[in-house]
Amino acid sequence: MYDFVRRILFTLPPEMAHTIALTGLACMAKCLPKVHIDARKSHRVMGIAFPNRIGLAAGLDKNGDYIKALARIGFGFLEIGTVTPKPQMGNPKPRLFRLIENDALINRMGFNNKGLDHLLQQVEKLRTRPIIGINVGKGYETPIIAAATDYLYGFEQAYPFADYITINISSPNTPDLRQMQTPELLLGLLRELKDKQAELTERFARYVPLVIKIAPDLSVFELEEMADIFLETKIDGVIATNTSIQRFDITSELAKEKGGLSGRPLFEASLDIVRLLSRRLGEQIPIIACGGIFSREEGQAKLEAGAQLLQVYTGLIYKGPQLIRQLGSL
Repeated sequence: MYDFVRRILFTLPPEMAHTIALTGLACMAKCLPKVHIDARKSHRVMGIAFPNRIGLAAGLDKNGDYIKALARIGFGFLEIGTVTPKPQMGNPKPRLFRLIENDALINRMGFNNKGLDHLLQQVEKLRTRPIIGINVGKGYETPIIAAATDYLYGFEQAYPFADYITINISSPNTPDLRQMQTPELLLGLLRELKDKQAELTERFARYVPLVIKIAPDLSVFELEEMADIFLETKIDGVIATNTSIQRFDITSELAKEKGGLSGRPLFEASLDIVRLLSRRLGEQIPIIACGGIFSREEGQAKLEAGAQLLQVYTGLIYKGPQLIRQLGSL
């Protein structure tokens, strides 16, 4: 059935199709049979019992408007956002492109969202909820030198509502954001966040893991430097990876569009980073693999490379909810 729905949605502009699909899912959610999740088969990662290994990557539900609907299709956890301290429009349209022949997307959305307050209100009003990660970012107008202020604010405000919090320093669509991955800025940011985490743990008598999402466009040397900083600061998890500024020999006319590439072409690059991080981090810091997962076999490959959890976004758009059911059994 999803193949038929996708054919219709793919006749529409991507952002319009995105909104229509999520709105339709929300309308049908009460009628959909909830996918059964066997809690006895849970996986404990970062101190959290995930009912299965497959989660929604940040970016699909930026504002937490569709949590109930998305929870019904079998995800073990949902990551919502990226959200910024204040609402922002994001980059000018068009800013989302389908490369259908490559099972890929290019986006330059630019953290368009309704703001942190709106997202937290959506989470707070849920009577029951899945495991939720909240992905926080820097505001467009906040200079890099002051970026830590936005991350600390987002971390503190989201803390009472999240099961874990992800710091997005790797989107290619906010100017200079990836500078936060350089050793000096990264070490300073993570030290401040870990201090804030300790303070909030005492205040709320509850520990919320700190996770960082990294780019796939880093050299081996850069990745090893970052891994050493992760070990030094004792962060709780790493998401590998965000979208890529590389085009991996894609010949589509749309490959010239600026923005981050996601989908099948990213699979091998992301897989290599999972392997490298796994060797460097060992069992001290868990890895959440994200990038180009379109089948159970590809999900298994990420786990064998060293990941403990998986996330999808573009695969869901191209393959539909059946992909979640396939991956949920891993």
